[in-house]
Amino acid sequence: MIVTFVHIWVKTGLTEAFIKASTENHLNSIKEPGILRFDFLRDANDENKFVLYEAYESEDAAAAHKETAHYKKWRDTVADMMTQPRKGEKHIVLAPTNKELW
Repeated sequence: MIVTFVHIWVKTGLTEAFIKASTENHLNSIKEPGILRFDFLRDANDENKFVLYEAYESEDAAAAHKETAHYKKWRDTVADMMTQPRKGEKHIVLAPTNKELW
């Protein structure tokens, strides 16, 4: 299992549009096989900073996500809303390893 934290900084005035697009992406992503979690978070101290917490069963599941229509729509919709390129940090899950606990 792998987890990716995707850090996103959104331009002031575009946060509501970003939230709408990202919520739609979240709702479709959680239906994908191979996705254990797909959480959409907002920083408690910066209303323009967001994190996607993505947990996948495998590298193949992560790669498959990037080929979905809803991901591509989200990527293209939010591209110009960011103050800088989004930053993904990949992690390897050490515990829990039982996917039933996710």
